[in-house]
Amino acid sequence: MVRMRADAERSMRAIMAAAENVLSASPVATMEQVAEAAGVARATVHRRFASREALIEAMEVTAWREILQAVHDARPHTAPPLVALHQATAGILQIKPAWRFTLARPVPLSAEAQAVQAEVMSLCEEVFGKLLGPDADLVWARQVYLALLGEAAHGTPPAGQDPDTIAAKVIDTLLHGVQRRA
Repeated sequence: MVRMRADAERSMRAIMAAAENVLSASPVATMEQVAEAAGVARATVHRRFASREALIEAMEVTAWREILQAVHDARPHTAPPLVALHQATAGILQIKPAWRFTLARPVPLSAEAQAVQAEVMSLCEEVFGKLLGPDADLVWARQVYLALLGEAAHGTPPAGQDPDTIAAKVIDTLLHGVQRRA
């Protein structure tokens, strides 16, 4: 894989961040609107991304790679499962709000983003298997977790709560429900 120059990478990041903001506000926004929001010429956007779909695909790959990195940073193969789940959740809670439009799709557009997403889901189910045991419905546990994670990332968080506190609430709700424990 060829590394981009730092300025080219910054330009791509700026375009993707602008696209995320513009497309969150208006999913039918044009490449011209993205270029204007990014503060670059339309030709710059088209030089980096052949089409609107290519831009969205690049955004999806980038977002899912960031999530995968957060999951790997949680050491799912070596850390105790509860620790790995907490660390991954806190990391993902820091990433998801920046990619609200991009991660809203249940299935990404590109095969590459789908492969990264599948790896994330596989690691998730692996941790759930260790944590919940062999009789647990891992697919259901993952779906409930993702719903809780989505609400925590995109809902209105209680004032002053950091990702670790919110991650603890997500996991506690997943494992114990919503009743307060004594």
